[in-house]
Amino acid sequence: MYEVGIVTVSDKGAAGEREDKSGPMIESLLDGQLYHIASYTIVPDEPEMLKAELLRLCDDVKCDLVLTTGGTGFSPRDNTPEVTMEVGDRNVPGIAEGLRAYSMTITKRAMLSRAASVIRKRTLIVNLPGSPKAVKESLEYLLDTLPHGLDILTGRDGECAR
Repeated sequence: MYEVGIVTVSDKGAAGEREDKSGPMIESLLDGQLYHIASYTIVPDEPEMLKAELLRLCDDVKCDLVLTTGGTGFSPRDNTPEVTMEVGDRNVPGIAEGLRAYSMTITKRAMLSRAASVIRKRTLIVNLPGSPKAVKESLEYLLDTLPHGLDILTGRDGECAR
C-alpha cells in the first residue's frame, strides 16, 4: 500500500470561502486497496506554507506520493510548480508532459498548465489541475502507470532505492 498526501492549494479554500471539491475528488479516485490517504490538507497560495507542507509530507510523514491540486495556472498567486521544483531533488518531466498532452485531447486550454512533477528523496510529487473535472481526467490517465514508478522509487520491485 502506498502512503499518499493530498494538498489543495487555494486561498479561498484555506479561508473557508469555497468548498474544496478537487481534494475529495483525488481521494475518491484512489483505490483503497492500493493507496492509503496519510494526509489531506488545504493551504493558501503562499509559497512558504506550501513548501512547509510538501517538506512535512515528504520528510516527516514519508509519503510515497504527494498529489497537489491547484495553483498551476497563470495567476500571479499560482506558485505550486515553482515550489514543487524547489523542494524536488530530481525532475520527472514525463508525468507533467504526459498529463498535458492527454488533457490537450480534451481542451486546448491544457497547454496553459504549468504543472510539474518531481522526486524528493523517495516521494513522488505530482501537480494536478485545480478543477475537479480536470483532476478526474488527469488521474484516470495516470493511475495505471503510477504503481510501476512508485515500486521502483520505493524499492518494492527489488531495485535498490536509496
